[in-house]
Amino acid sequence: MQVSRRSVLLAALAAAVPACTSTTTPRPAELVLATGPDGAVFREIGGALARALADELPATRVVERQTAASVENVRLLRAGEVHLGLSSLDPLVGAATLSADDPGGISAVGRLYDSFMQVAVPAGSSLRTLSDLAGRTVSFGPSESGTEFTATRLLSLLGIEVDARRMAHAEAARRLAAGSLDAVLALTGIPTPAITDVLPGFPLRLLDLPGEAEELARAYPGPYVPATIPATTYAGLGPCHTFAVPNLLLARSGLDADVVEVVTGTVFTQSARIAAGHPEASRINVRTGIATGQVPLHRGAERWFRAAKR
Repeated sequence: MQVSRRSVLLAALAAAVPACTSTTTPRPAELVLATGPDGAVFREIGGALARALADELPATRVVERQTAASVENVRLLRAGEVHLGLSSLDPLVGAATLSADDPGGISAVGRLYDSFMQVAVPAGSSLRTLSDLAGRTVSFGPSESGTEFTATRLLSLLGIEVDARRMAHAEAARRLAAGSLDAVLALTGIPTPAITDVLPGFPLRLLDLPGEAEELARAYPGPYVPATIPATTYAGLGPCHTFAVPNLLLARSGLDADVVEVVTGTVFTQSARIAAGHPEASRINVRTGIATGQVPLHRGAERWFRAAKR
């Protein structure tokens, strides 16, 4: 039987219909998000984001991978072991793997909120300045954390030698209260769960770092900004002069642009849900989301931000 040209054309169009009319929601089998350690805001913000993404991508298994935080998250992204990860900006400055074009590179979904360096000591301690920590037992946060990276950089710059211990912020706060640590350094959002959890039963102070903050910013221009922790952050502690570092949500550059577009939209349209209970994290917004410094935006994030401006 002879087949007409019209029949052939209709058959071709029919074959193309599923591709044209299929859902635009991406359906990756799994999406792994690297967050942070016990007692850190990365852990809580990351967990809330993972739950929001699970709602937006019902056909996808969204996995929260709890980590030491920034440095480990960047390593896992480079190795392709996770798809998304949270990181402070300073370990990323000058990194060779920052690229939106290289599928194995790292790019940004967007800027989220700032972390503050907090140096907590017992309220009755004689420690008053950062230099007083010399020779003392101090927590630097977990190995491969942003706290460890920045604390090591800061104290090396100032020539302060301490007995540095590595542990999660929650464990460090408990040991501080038990008397086995002299101070806890935590570069994280505010209020920090590790501090708020021990404060009711153990009075603390935060050390002011005004001069140290300016010195760090001069030595490493870009990621560090002198800042003040508001008096309302922790009951009874008053304001604290320190420095802040922007936090980014990162993605593997090879992650599908449609997926990253959904992730970006979830972050910036559900920010109130994701940042619940964390006033500083409530600053997540579209206006500052593209301010990712030297880290290029993922092409899926670029697409979402362009559409959001219309």
